[in-house]
Amino acid sequence: MKRVVGGWNLFEIVWLLLFSSIAVGFTVISKDSLFGFTVFITGVLCVVLAAKGNLMSYVFGMYNTVGYAYLAYTNGLFGEVMLNVLFFVPMNVIGFLMWRKNRPGGKLTMRQLDFRGLLLVGGICVVGCLLLGFGLSFIPGQNSPYIDATTTVLSIVATFLMVNRFKEQWLVYIVLNLFTVLLWAIRMMEGSSEGLLMIVMWSAYLVNAGYGYYIWNKGVKEVAA
Repeated sequence: MKRVVGGWNLFEIVWLLLFSSIAVGFTVISKDSLFGFTVFITGVLCVVLAAKGNLMSYVFGMYNTVGYAYLAYTNGLFGEVMLNVLFFVPMNVIGFLMWRKNRPGGKLTMRQLDFRGLLLVGGICVVGCLLLGFGLSFIPGQNSPYIDATTTVLSIVATFLMVNRFKEQWLVYIVLNLFTVLLWAIRMMEGSSEGLLMIVMWSAYLVNAGYGYYIWNKGVKEVAA
């Protein structure tokens, strides 16, 4: 796609403006807090920049991680809280450092898994989701334990793939985003005030995951050429 402004193409600019406008609209209509709005915006910026292989993704990602953990805590999603505080915070730092070391000429080097690697990742996802879901089901106040476990495990796997620059991260993110939309839809039906905004945010992530896979697939082919 043709670059329009500062390395951004028309699709990326329109996509970012569209979901930013949606966030403003829902914030006003639902009388959501400014805090919830900032979590939405930093999350969108984080994933858009990740799709582009931009280091600033980790800067916005750090704020989004802490903010989302707080929202998850107030909604009884303790698996999401543990994931963000204990895993994403340190991985934001590690990812920033690892990406910075693999940018020859200022452009991130992208990789892909072989067939054996794909099978390993798939097996880890299935076993991890079942085991964590079983464990979360014993926590008092835990909502949707197996869906919460699925989003937690897939987030961990996708993050490891991301910091190691594998394009398959985006396939995991697509599945993850679908389950997370379902998770917040359930919370919204049960009365969560942040549910609608979170559904819109994760739907934006879903669109971006498809675009991210497209961009990274091209990046892998460029490395192999």
